[in-house]
Amino acid sequence: MNNNISLIIIFLFGLIVNAQNKNSYQKEVEILLSKMTIDEKIGQMNQYNGFWNATGPEPVGGDASKKLKNLKSGLVGSMLNVRGVEEVRAIQKIAVEETRLGIPLIFGFDLIHGYKTIAPIPLAESASWDLEEIKKSAALGAKEASAAGINWTFAPMVDISRDARWGRVMEGAGEDPYLGSLIAAARVKGLQGEDLSSPHTIAATAKHFAAYGFIESGRDYNTVDIGVNTLHNIVLPPFKAAVDAGVKTFMNSFNDLNGIPATADSYLQRDILKGLWGFDGFVVSDWGSLREMIDHGYAKNKNHAGELALNAGSDMDMESSIYLQEIKKLLVDKKVSMEQIDDAVRRILKVKYELGLFDDPYKYCDLDRESSITNSNEINTGALEMAKKSIVLLKNQKKLLPLKKSGQKIALIGPLASDKNSPLGNWRIAAENNSAISVKEGLEAFKGNIIEYSQGVRLVNKIPEGFHEEVQINNTDKTGFEEAKIAAKNSDVVVMVLGEYGFQSGEGRSRSKLDLPGFQQELLEEIYSINPNIVLVLMNGRPLVLNWANKNIPAILEAWHLGTQSGNAIAQVLYGEYNPSGKLPMSFPRSVGQIPIYYNHKNTGRPGADGEDAGSVFWSHYIDEKNSPLFPFGYGLSYTSFNYSNIELNKNYLENNDDDYLIASIEISNTGDFKGKEVVQLYLHDKYASAIRPVKELKGFEIIELDPGKSKKVSFKITKKMLEFYYNKNDWISGWGAEPGDFDLYIGTSSATKRKIEFELLK
Repeated sequence: MNNNISLIIIFLFGLIVNAQNKNSYQKEVEILLSKMTIDEKIGQMNQYNGFWNATGPEPVGGDASKKLKNLKSGLVGSMLNVRGVEEVRAIQKIAVEETRLGIPLIFGFDLIHGYKTIAPIPLAESASWDLEEIKKSAALGAKEASAAGINWTFAPMVDISRDARWGRVMEGAGEDPYLGSLIAAARVKGLQGEDLSSPHTIAATAKHFAAYGFIESGRDYNTVDIGVNTLHNIVLPPFKAAVDAGVKTFMNSFNDLNGIPATADSYLQRDILKGLWGFDGFVVSDWGSLREMIDHGYAKNKNHAGELALNAGSDMDMESSIYLQEIKKLLVDKKVSMEQIDDAVRRILKVKYELGLFDDPYKYCDLDRESSITNSNEINTGALEMAKKSIVLLKNQKKLLPLKKSGQKIALIGPLASDKNSPLGNWRIAAENNSAISVKEGLEAFKGNIIEYSQGVRLVNKIPEGFHEEVQINNTDKTGFEEAKIAAKNSDVVVMVLGEYGFQSGEGRSRSKLDLPGFQQELLEEIYSINPNIVLVLMNGRPLVLNWANKNIPAILEAWHLGTQSGNAIAQVLYGEYNPSGKLPMSFPRSVGQIPIYYNHKNTGRPGADGEDAGSVFWSHYIDEKNSPLFPFGYGLSYTSFNYSNIELNKNYLENNDDDYLIASIEISNTGDFKGKEVVQLYLHDKYASAIRPVKELKGFEIIELDPGKSKKVSFKITKKMLEFYYNKNDWISGWGAEPGDFDLYIGTSSATKRKIEFELLK
């Protein structure tokens, strides 16, 4: 569509949507806005990081003193990384009781997967495919954080990513936009609850807007260059789902998108988010991202950066102070408008009203509530349940798992086996170090077996960096190998706990190699030569390359970084008290050279026979590796086995209207010896279209639980809406729609299923 016509249509549509979403606090906001000076308005758009101990002496001199003066002058709208009831109350007291208008602050924090009590990392939770459990986990995190005075979180991260080298895949839901959209909505609803004014809920943030997960080479903060097809079909759907779920804030991303830093991208923020989608919350920048536009080479200076960001729709400046320093001059110079400033402030004030902060600015500051909720049994029980559901069984030859509960001698080996810090993963700022239950502690809670522990490879402290201790897995000292080999030789079974240390994934933790760090691979191979009866328990924040392990090790358990209750969850799964039911939310590559690798790829003009063997060199492939992943998206085993019948359709066509539907059914039978859960997955393939479509797209799933010998019929309702995609033929023709034609329908246990049937969408 012509750009000018597109913008007009988007703008008009946005006006209609915004009119329909009338703000219940509109009158209150407008009255307050009319009382504010330009400085106080700009102050609401300014966010500071916590800059002093508020319950201690006031800072004298320097930047902290200047910031405190601004706080007392009403020039701060929000603070982040201020936590604990006493600290929050002390700062809120200044904002409410010492400024002219007494506008309360909103306190932000990176509540990524728990506050003090840590749940599994988001990628691990996504492996559960259990939307209600994910929602509950978010709600429990919000309950604990809000008890500590926090009322806003910079989560969920809803970036889709196909590149495991990027450390921040641990924060998201993986590679699929459908699953990612459902999880985004679940997390938003969990954090915000049914009533945002409740003292147990907090405002959520959908981040990072947009395409941060598509940075080149998986290198954090890098550039992004993708087409509109990928942007609309893959990147944007989880953000739209977050808007539909009522998310109150958005955060823009560090990266540029097709040459424009996201902080200054008006197409994303004004045209799509606030226009087309009718989003009525506010947009906060990522940390210092306004200032970083100078480093991008997009802004000439701070003044220019402020102009670009506000014009593009960024409402609040996180920690760069550019709005505070530059907007007033920009207004005088007519480079920004008062309408833009008022719009930003309205959005910020609206969220504060919705949180109930104007009714009671100290509602999150209850010491008794903080004491009773923090690390409560309720929250620990929820963390344990979430952790068990997050574990994925990748391999189980000879039914090595579950372990016998008595009469065995077990060698427990690995640098992460007794570690109580690494299981917490990254982004656990408020957690106490070494507060996780280790695998060693979890196994020792079962008294029937003899556990002999040997570290094998030590953990090594590095120079502290940032806000946490840096640790690496030793790659210079193998003195622990011999002790570990003796333990393995004298044992019936070996449990090896290997993987990444908790801070080896996360922000700024991109890796060019995805093997086991340090001497772990060498240790694994030497132990295997002594005793091949090995259960490999993986702790990691991203997919790893596991070719040797998959070929040689009989049992592999993907246990991610599972948080506070990690060791208990792993032990209960190892001993069969919980039958693993997780499915991978990201494909595991055979080689880093395959990346980006993802199931919903498109065919080339030379796809080869069945995707692997064309009988010729001239097809899209590697000469030294298969195209397929080692473990595909949606993959995960159980201690039991499931049989899938053929797919049945109640009819083989769909009428081309929104009311018609067809039913696809399949019977699932538990053919094994254990009660178990299965995630039954539905995929569709548009066989030909005006834009090339993926070979498969997840469009539905259902979690079922069956006793041995029992069966259940699972049915999916297929509608025209499920067949829609974003197409962009040229500047004049683009949009969402479903096109008549033939479709393949797959139902199976993972994205690799070949069980299919065809139907047609009529003209």
